[in-house]
Amino acid sequence: MSFFKKLKDRLLRSSDRIGDGLEALVAEGAEVAGPEAAGPGEGLGAGPASGASRAADIAPAAKPVSAALSGEKPGLIGRLLGRSEEPRRILDDAMLESLEELLIQADMGVDTAVRVTANIAEGRFGRRISTTELRDALAAEVARIMEPVARPMPLYPQKPQVVLVVGVNGSGKTTTIGKLASQFKAAGKTVVIAAGDTFRAAAVEQLQIWGQRAGVPVLTAPEGSDPASLAFDALTRARADGADLLMIDTAGRLQNRADLMEELAKIVRVIRKVDPTAPHNTLLVLDATTGQNAVTQVDIFRKIADVSGLVMTKLDGTAKGGVLVALADRFGLPIHAIGVGEQIDDLAPFDPEDFAKALVGAEG
Repeated sequence: MSFFKKLKDRLLRSSDRIGDGLEALVAEGAEVAGPEAAGPGEGLGAGPASGASRAADIAPAAKPVSAALSGEKPGLIGRLLGRSEEPRRILDDAMLESLEELLIQADMGVDTAVRVTANIAEGRFGRRISTTELRDALAAEVARIMEPVARPMPLYPQKPQVVLVVGVNGSGKTTTIGKLASQFKAAGKTVVIAAGDTFRAAAVEQLQIWGQRAGVPVLTAPEGSDPASLAFDALTRARADGADLLMIDTAGRLQNRADLMEELAKIVRVIRKVDPTAPHNTLLVLDATTGQNAVTQVDIFRKIADVSGLVMTKLDGTAKGGVLVALADRFGLPIHAIGVGEQIDDLAPFDPEDFAKALVGAEG
């Protein structure tokens, strides 16, 4: 099964909410557009306001998506094929407000939902639009937002490349480290894992299981030990062994941010005694089921750690997949990978077009 098929199948909670919502938007007050259904709202600039003026009222000027999705009346061939029988609704203020509300409910965030809606209105306001055209336009707009942040984790020539992994407990951080380590090992890289969340025995045990699966050494310390000391020992060993990558797990206790900040700062200070350029990547792992709380977590971890990229897990268990769009729109941090399950191949590089289509329930 392709990852897109898996993503689409498992994003049903998000795609159903958005897809069903789009159908309801068009169905409400829709009419069947036949060969003689052209009305005053069909032409460019017709209706109470032009698309450009509507977009200007809603949000700052933004680049419109492809004019091919403009929702113009189908030509003769389209009508002969029956496309003209698809229900259509004039894209007006009421429909745009409902679309904004739908996107906010999918956790896209108010600011992002407003901008996305404005861009969809551009060039389409006052025209009749079908569900298919609306879904395609939304997918294109989401993909446009996500394209600049879809970047794999960079690999550098220095050995070992130190990857610090942060995130709240329960975000899927430990599992993500195991999956990444296994994938890098399968790609021919030598990997060492440091179980730096020394306060949670379950996290250490989980990493040891993944290490056994992947044939990757997992360095541990007694429960409650100093994580910075473990990180130092792990980096020293990884360097001596000529390892390509050292992945360091960290604690994720946000109840006391000052303690967590000091703990992460100490880890960085200590490993820089071995390599002044480390860490080379700081990955923040986020749980998609937390919705807008993920935005808060990015805010916090950007302040207490120099986050270089994101990994989003558990997209298969939520109707809040739109939060990833909000994160891309607000922070612009690279999204390296997304997860939709527990198996090794359920973590894959982030593809903006596949994600956009799966999110809105479009065909691949």
